[in-house]
Amino acid sequence: MDPTEDRNVARAAKLDTATLSDALDKLGIAGQCYRIQGRDPSFRMAGRAWTLLYGPAGNPPGTVGDYIDDVPPGSVIVLDNGGRDDATVWGDILTEIAHRRGIAGTLIDGVCRDTHLCRKLGYPIFSKAHWMRTGKDRVQVEATGVPVNIGNARVAPGDLVKGDCDGVLVIPRAHEDRVLETAEAIEAAEDRIRAAVRDGMRLDEARKAFRYHQLQAREAA
Repeated sequence: MDPTEDRNVARAAKLDTATLSDALDKLGIAGQCYRIQGRDPSFRMAGRAWTLLYGPAGNPPGTVGDYIDDVPPGSVIVLDNGGRDDATVWGDILTEIAHRRGIAGTLIDGVCRDTHLCRKLGYPIFSKAHWMRTGKDRVQVEATGVPVNIGNARVAPGDLVKGDCDGVLVIPRAHEDRVLETAEAIEAAEDRIRAAVRDGMRLDEARKAFRYHQLQAREAA
């Protein structure tokens, strides 16, 4: 599907991760990617996951990957490097090409390098950290288009990925309509609470009126 015609990507792009996280919690769905942050607080991304799994390099070592030209525009490239922080799997060449090709962003369970360029171009990268040492001869591609783990969250190809200044999360494709509907309802209720307080209502009264304390409460199975 053309990412510009993907209605649910557009819906996710309008919501912040805090609201989506509350919706995931309410529905009992794990999707928050623990300790994964944007390399710049201004970074925002939303798109469908294109996944790649890394493993330790063999002997002789395999490649870190020449996959970038096969990634559809609008995708989020999701790289599972096992949380490894001593060898990077993303640098400035990939950033430049991904930005030029209209990739929505990159998500890494591990580290990246050359962060100056992603900040200069405004290309969103979300990772555990950044460090300069290459992954060449240290890691290699094991598989593409498979479920991966990012910050203790499972990401399958085609899942919805959303990142902003509070972090990044994944919405499983099978549940995305329900998660988005719940998040939109939470956002609408919180907007009504803020509006009521601005009009003079006490916060506790506004929260009670719009059932604030039930917004994130786990739904019964």
